[in-house]
Amino acid sequence: MKQKEFNIPFSGLKQGKHNFNYQIDNTFFDSFGYDEFNAANINLDVILNKTSTMLEVDMEASGTVNVNCDITSEPFDQPVNADLHLVVKFGEEFNDEDIEILILPHREHELNIAQYVYEMLVLAVPQKRIHPGIEDGTLESEVLDRLKELQPKEKRSNKEENDPRWDELKKLLTDK
Repeated sequence: MKQKEFNIPFSGLKQGKHNFNYQIDNTFFDSFGYDEFNAANINLDVILNKTSTMLEVDMEASGTVNVNCDITSEPFDQPVNADLHLVVKFGEEFNDEDIEILILPHREHELNIAQYVYEMLVLAVPQKRIHPGIEDGTLESEVLDRLKELQPKEKRSNKEENDPRWDELKKLLTDK
């Protein structure tokens, strides 16, 4: 889905650096059908460097996304910091196969960065989301109490107990 507020009309800009700033909230992720975040508050700074033959786009994002902990399902604010450098060149037809190089047709006059921003931010959030209160022991939760109750009381010793069914197969390995 194209988001018009992320269109950068570069054809009317002079050569040099141009700054753009965006505030990203959960409606941005909802437009992509992404519902992993409860809330988002991210500041995105974009610097567009226009030269006579290409565009360089530097994106830096910082803020927080509210996600559920994978262990306790408690919501918490996960800090997000991400950056992306994109080179935009001009050619015969649109080509975005390369991660860092985008080729736009010569007739284009604006660049939509929404997809790049979306991918950059989603990939900046860790796969395993653990509430900071779990790591430092300050989180009080019924789930954690229940997990402690169900934790094995004694550790098994790693004894070498042979299973007679496997002994015959092990002989085949040594009989060569």
